[in-house]
Amino acid sequence: MTEFLETYPWTLPFIIFFGRICDVSLGTLRIVFVSRGARNIAPVIGFVEVFIWIVIIAQVFNHADGFISYFCYALGYAAGTYIGLTVENMIGFGYVKVSLFTKSGGPALVGTLNQHGYGATLSRGEGAFHKVDIVQTVVRRVNIREVEGLMRQHDPDAFHIIEDVRTRHKGIFAKYL
Repeated sequence: MTEFLETYPWTLPFIIFFGRICDVSLGTLRIVFVSRGARNIAPVIGFVEVFIWIVIIAQVFNHADGFISYFCYALGYAAGTYIGLTVENMIGFGYVKVSLFTKSGGPALVGTLNQHGYGATLSRGEGAFHKVDIVQTVVRRVNIREVEGLMRQHDPDAFHIIEDVRTRHKGIFAKYL
């Protein structure tokens, strides 16, 4: 790579920028996989991430002597973080717990979710001003939009929260297509 950079020194900022995008995106994904208990894939991603980082940092130390290279290093870090989070949202790895708080019709929502292949649990609760039905379900992250749509059809004014699930055991889960 040294000969290439001596012949085409203007490419160094681009190499630094795109290298940082790759290694930081992988680092972001690695952290997500670790936090969700994917012990097998996280070390592989970490290996590739650090390998790219070593190659890029060596080029920075050996050849980068200007503000533009340093700027591209920092800009690549920022862009890599954004791209890593975007990719993580697209792949939708893992599960989430969705809890919906509705004033009425909890049993009907449980039935609708069950018809679509989602297991759901109904509880009754006391809200600040009235009784509420609490419907909870655990779904794959890729199915969040569908479940939110079913909930909005049922009660557009209902309050709901979504929480990450690290592990799950048994239960009824919709088929992943």
